[in-house]
Amino acid sequence: MAEEIKTVDNTETSENTNFIYNFIKEDISLGGQFEGKTVHTRFPPEPNGYLHIGHCKALCIDFGMAERFGGICNLRMDDTNPAKEDTEYVDAIQQDIHWLGFDWDDRFFYGSDYFEKDYEYAIELIKKGLAYVCELTPEQFKEYRGDTSTPARSPYRDRPIEESLALFEKMRNGEVEEGKMTLRAKIDLASGNFNMRDPVIYRIRFINHHRQGTKWCIFPMYDFAHPIQDALEGITHSLCSLEYEDHRPLYNWVVENVSIPYHKPRQIEFARLGIDHTVMSKRKLRQLVEEKYVSGWDDPRMPTLCGLRRRGYTAKSIRNFCDVIGVAKSTNIIEFAELERCLRDDLNLTAERTMAVLHPVKLTVTNYPEGQSEQFEVENNPTDPSQGTHTITFSRNLWLEADDFMEEPIPKYKRMYPGMEVRLKGAYLVTCTGCVKDENGNVVEVLCEYDPESRGGDPADGRKVKGATIHWVDANNCVDAEVRLYDNLFSDPQPDGPDKNFLDAMNPESLTVLNGCKVEKSMVEIAKEFDARENRTGTNAPTFQFMRVGFFCLDNKDSSAEHLVFNRSVSLKDGFKK
Repeated sequence: MAEEIKTVDNTETSENTNFIYNFIKEDISLGGQFEGKTVHTRFPPEPNGYLHIGHCKALCIDFGMAERFGGICNLRMDDTNPAKEDTEYVDAIQQDIHWLGFDWDDRFFYGSDYFEKDYEYAIELIKKGLAYVCELTPEQFKEYRGDTSTPARSPYRDRPIEESLALFEKMRNGEVEEGKMTLRAKIDLASGNFNMRDPVIYRIRFINHHRQGTKWCIFPMYDFAHPIQDALEGITHSLCSLEYEDHRPLYNWVVENVSIPYHKPRQIEFARLGIDHTVMSKRKLRQLVEEKYVSGWDDPRMPTLCGLRRRGYTAKSIRNFCDVIGVAKSTNIIEFAELERCLRDDLNLTAERTMAVLHPVKLTVTNYPEGQSEQFEVENNPTDPSQGTHTITFSRNLWLEADDFMEEPIPKYKRMYPGMEVRLKGAYLVTCTGCVKDENGNVVEVLCEYDPESRGGDPADGRKVKGATIHWVDANNCVDAEVRLYDNLFSDPQPDGPDKNFLDAMNPESLTVLNGCKVEKSMVEIAKEFDARENRTGTNAPTFQFMRVGFFCLDNKDSSAEHLVFNRSVSLKDGFKK
């Protein structure tokens, strides 16, 4: 194992140890509280939305730590709050986890599976004098609870045990109106930790549950149900985000005071993932979807895993990102550019190269014979020769990127302008001879002459070519495509900051749609193969590097062989600043 190397913000890469790894190693070592036991973690998402990149960090920690110690990890749907939960989200969560490369085998559970047990343990606490039915409203209880210096008792705190038992049964039977009563744990009203000041552990909700229907009208609070579920499943380490650190005493109190025949799980907290120009709240992401600010949960601008997948992010790039940012105990904000870098590094090794022109202008090779065409072989990936080559065609009529021509060049411009010689990628050297304009003065055609002795791009006389290598597409052997260019959904680096309305920070230029782009005709056959896939949205669509432009993938939802749609996954670094 590599020696621990910590950074200034207490993060480490997955190749090194981190504080969670060290705690687990200590626990399973000789004399540790879990000596000789299998490391057992769990990932407990609430099925009220789609997983996003923030969940991915927790997911990689939960499943990843189990893998590193040869242990196991459960998947448990935390469906104890039925208000926004749905089977659609359950299915999507499982699909995303499998897409990332993790599996739970037969260890798939629902929090609602434990409702009967939760109820039994709640009755046990009442019988022990450790819980009581309270009739204060949340606002009233807040007044009674006071601050650290003025705690007060609920007038129902000393309610007789038999009376609380009878009222709790009425609550379960639906004989008490919603909001009229709650079940509170009787812990410590003077505690400096407000989570220990008689917290609510059950509330009444007359609502249909996505699995239980109307069987239950009382539901356990997360802080009560979660530690019980962990203990019943044999979890050794409950790994959770930092906001639960203050809840840890309550977590421990629950498992210590109910008669679960199992050792106490250990809760360990880590900092949530924060990324600039992004919001991670599922409530706010749902608002974006429901109010039509985005096209859906899988909109490629969304930080959801299905949105990132649709944009072209690979599972490997996301897992690498989680490795690179490491595990921290203090909250920090990661630049979105770091996630882009991880994707660029992955796609640079795997993506096939092709030529596409996004802003096409005609390029006519005036001295090339009319009606003639020839073929050239270009490499699919210069970083991996084993990926082979593919055939492109060349003719008199080509398409050129509009930005690759300037009638009057600016300093250091090495693309096409009158008198400038450049390479056409994989084909010939050409010298620009002029252009044709429309009645408004717009360039509609660029003219050039080719050097017949420079096939493949190398001049026969060995002369040095000052111009750049330009990509192009044969006008006689290409198809039109729609291309979608994505930018940050929010223009503010911290749209979710204090005293901010995140909707005010939305970037009006987060999506640009280009029609009439020109791509190699071979894209049609690739699209046909993709159209035949059974689960298009659950997998990555074919991804390409459009030479000199960026990495693009077929849209896994809207694209078809009849109407090609490409999403820009990530741009290339452009050496020329416009």
